[in-house]
Amino acid sequence: MKQVVVPSKIFGKIKAPASKSVTQRAIAAALLAEGESTIVNPSYCDDALAAMSIASGLGAKVRPNPGELKIIGTTGLKEQKLNCGESGLAIRMFSPIASLFSDEIKLTGSGTLKARPMSMIQDALTQFGVKCESNNGLLPITIQGPLKGGKCTIDGSLSSQILTGLMMALPLAEEDSEIEVVALRSKPYIDMTLKVINDFGVNINRVGYNLFKIQGGQHFKAQTYTVESDWSGSAFLLVAGAIMGKVIITDLNPVSQQGDKAIITALDKAGASLNISNNSREVSKDRLKAFEFDATDTPDLFPPLVALASYCKGTSAIRGVKRLINKESDRCQALLEEFTKLGVKVEIVDDYMLVSGATIKGGDVVSHDDHRIAMALAVAALGAEDKVTIKDAHCVSKSYPNFFDDLRSLCTDL
Repeated sequence: MKQVVVPSKIFGKIKAPASKSVTQRAIAAALLAEGESTIVNPSYCDDALAAMSIASGLGAKVRPNPGELKIIGTTGLKEQKLNCGESGLAIRMFSPIASLFSDEIKLTGSGTLKARPMSMIQDALTQFGVKCESNNGLLPITIQGPLKGGKCTIDGSLSSQILTGLMMALPLAEEDSEIEVVALRSKPYIDMTLKVINDFGVNINRVGYNLFKIQGGQHFKAQTYTVESDWSGSAFLLVAGAIMGKVIITDLNPVSQQGDKAIITALDKAGASLNISNNSREVSKDRLKAFEFDATDTPDLFPPLVALASYCKGTSAIRGVKRLINKESDRCQALLEEFTKLGVKVEIVDDYMLVSGATIKGGDVVSHDDHRIAMALAVAALGAEDKVTIKDAHCVSKSYPNFFDDLRSLCTDL
């Protein structure tokens, strides 16, 4: 699908979308809980739908409804082949959960997920004695448990998602466990996981971010659980307000564990006009200046930050480029290629992306099948000299299916 974005001012108020990351974690917890859980305000994006399908295959009863999702915990394996779609979190979180079963289970995926590395799953699970085989470090992965507990050491420098999966699964193992983590990145996502787990009645002892002690034989308890709104998706709309008018985003939790709430810090550094009121954030256009921001622990902020930097006077420096390789695309290269097409100078120096503000040109760009690249290009296009056509823009459904509808509702010139 091609999406044409014409230059437009931004003005209005909109409710933030539901968090896909919290939704997926809540689905996993409800799958493992005894009894029926109700997940209020779930995301129905592609990644969340994949998590629902996996939960059903692992024996849960899943009943989606407008505004809520009911899940009855697993009573036994239903399917031995599970499709994770294009969700990196799903494959890395549900693999340890699948290892709780004694049956052989194959996990597959589609699209860009088939090219993303899976060796961290195999490395972690084999340390617990689980039989785990991959396709030379890629999908599909075949797993046979049961996971009984024990000790392992994992590398957290590339992704924290396998740690999330282990923290979900190991409390249900027979034995106690310890996970030693080296060079953990994306710490906010681990805080998010710990909160969901704790809300469902399970406790994990975190010693810094290097050691996680997990008592076996615990039980997830069914809950009515409300999914908070998504700072990651909202970041794009907040940036749109900063560069082309004014936007108010409601229902954003100011004390959220989501690391991407740091977008407010970046907007402040860039000189945007901010008005903070309870759970609402108002961002207005002002004289934007170059900024520095460390996105090492919040790599999903890179795309909206590049869009923001494109409108700032001077050269902005965004740190954390090394975290961008194994995403839905080679996100570093995708940002460089596509923003260059729009007339923006983008350079990579060591672990920094340097973005020089420019007059945005119109033209044709490509999403690289990456939802965040598509959204960043759409936001950047709002102040372009001419229309911008984004190829394969349908990929936004991975995390934010209503993105273009919400953006259109804020555009005053459409």
